[in-house]
Amino acid sequence: MVLLHSSVSLTLRESFQIVTITLLSLLLPLSFLLLSRFLVFHYLISLNAFPSPQLSSFLLSFFLYINPSLLCFLVSIVSIATLIHGLTGKLITFLTESPAGRLHAAWIFVCTLQVCVGLGIEGTIAAGVEPPGSLGMEEISLLSKGVFFLGLHETTLHWCRVVVKPVVDDTVFGVAREERWAERAAMAASFCGLWWWRLREQVEFLAVLPEFKREVVMGVEVADFVGWWLYYLTATIGMVRVVKGIMWVAILLLCRRAGRGKKPEDDHSNGDEDTV
Repeated sequence: MVLLHSSVSLTLRESFQIVTITLLSLLLPLSFLLLSRFLVFHYLISLNAFPSPQLSSFLLSFFLYINPSLLCFLVSIVSIATLIHGLTGKLITFLTESPAGRLHAAWIFVCTLQVCVGLGIEGTIAAGVEPPGSLGMEEISLLSKGVFFLGLHETTLHWCRVVVKPVVDDTVFGVAREERWAERAAMAASFCGLWWWRLREQVEFLAVLPEFKREVVMGVEVADFVGWWLYYLTATIGMVRVVKGIMWVAILLLCRRAGRGKKPEDDHSNGDEDTV
């Protein structure tokens, strides 16, 4: 009976761990979605095509200025760390070698991003921000979307492994645990669902809107440039992943060809030499 109770308790904790990791992992792609909506919101306000939001002065200031800047800073850190890891294989450990220090930094990072995303979602709902279609702008090609999709998935996976999982493991089990296939599958499925539901249609405004403003001789703001930079930084991460995948397949094919090209006479001659 005690063993059964212990097994049920462990299963419940593992299920809670998977759900929590999945939800916290989605904070990163949701940050991209919010940044895209912020840019569209600023653009519509500049055209007087959007009614002034009925929010308090503090919440309005935080919603329009502080929150996007903080989100850009946090997302930039994760994206740059992912690119460095993809190119060199090195992990950025929050400038500290202490495991306790890394865990505390991860806690601060997760809580800060969660507050920013939560307040951003609340602000977009209160202000009624919903990008109306494509706004008459040229859309990004399907290939570019695919590369960005891979880059954003890689960035989300890095965010999950380096920041989210240590925090959740410490909270649920008190110790670090190895990554399981169920955690990765749940995160990938939820990410694909979010992409199909909203991201694939709205996140491209990060790249399209600054270029559209430049074409129509409108002022390109710092936030527009940062959004454009984040989009193509993530696309670069996806391109690195594609190149590494092609290289891995090429090496595998070369190894198989080398194995097939080995002559049987070589084996017989080696055997004769051994007997001599």
